[in-house]
Amino acid sequence: MADMLKAQRAVAGSRIVGLGHYQPERVLTNAELANMVETSDEWIRTRTGIIERHIARDDETVADMAAAAARAAIADAGLEPDEVGLIVVASTSVMDHSPNVAGRVAAELEMTSPVIIDINTACSGFEHGIAMADAAIRAGQVKRAVVIGSEKLSAITDWTDRTTCVLTADGAGAFVLEGVDDEAEVGVGPTVWGSEPTMSRAVIVEDETGNKFSQDGRMILRWAMSKASGITRSAVEEAGLTMDDIQVFVPHQANLRIIEPLAEQLGLTDRTVVTDVQVSGNTSAASIPLGLSKWWHEGRIPANAPTLLFGFGGGFAYASQVVLTPNRKA
Repeated sequence: MADMLKAQRAVAGSRIVGLGHYQPERVLTNAELANMVETSDEWIRTRTGIIERHIARDDETVADMAAAAARAAIADAGLEPDEVGLIVVASTSVMDHSPNVAGRVAAELEMTSPVIIDINTACSGFEHGIAMADAAIRAGQVKRAVVIGSEKLSAITDWTDRTTCVLTADGAGAFVLEGVDDEAEVGVGPTVWGSEPTMSRAVIVEDETGNKFSQDGRMILRWAMSKASGITRSAVEEAGLTMDDIQVFVPHQANLRIIEPLAEQLGLTDRTVVTDVQVSGNTSAASIPLGLSKWWHEGRIPANAPTLLFGFGGGFAYASQVVLTPNRKA
């Protein structure tokens, strides 16, 4: 039987060819939050760095936002939806079980027969999705994939809890990956990923919380300050680079008070450090693609730049990889 099996054609790797994002129109400011819960603009800025965040309409779903971000990324790549063979959606705030979000995106974009996969590793979900899509492309299973992070955290937020409601927000971001045959053109490095099972209760959304988001912020901060730099350094090493090669750093937009000291630990404060959390809040799995796409389309990030991604959170899962930003279209 083994002699009868044929291996699928593999390629050297993949690279990013399109970026897209979507945010709901409604902006919720710190001043408005202060009218809803006992807090203040100063309290929120001091502890999180957040100034405002976007909140979806009641009738706006995770799938709606995912489809909008995917459509934008596919258009940015100069492709039609049916030229993409795999959809991977990362989300932890999905209310419906079937059809999954990727299937809903395929239907919204009127695609013919893509592979559709949802994953939930919370805040690191997008980086897990990049790893899965890159592996599928490398194995020759698909030529192109769109990886999406989409969250409607407002739907799982306890708006009476000032320690969490000041953080959460809604939005989506997406990357299009395309296979390349030439090793010199590979733009997605190996993923360093794993979990801290002893911290599985650090972030929870389950029955005992009324399916509302709850976290141990101090535990997460201690972990980030003690473990995160080692994981990200390993991702850079696995990519065959040094920290001096990294031009852009895009960590999960959990809290500015985590992002800034982590960038300092890594010696990246003189590089481009994406800090979209200030105006977008914490959008979990969407935060990295959302922030990178926004800054890319604003012209704040160069083309072909070695960019370090790092997601961490619920599970307690983490994932990091180095990618090259796309070429600028002429």
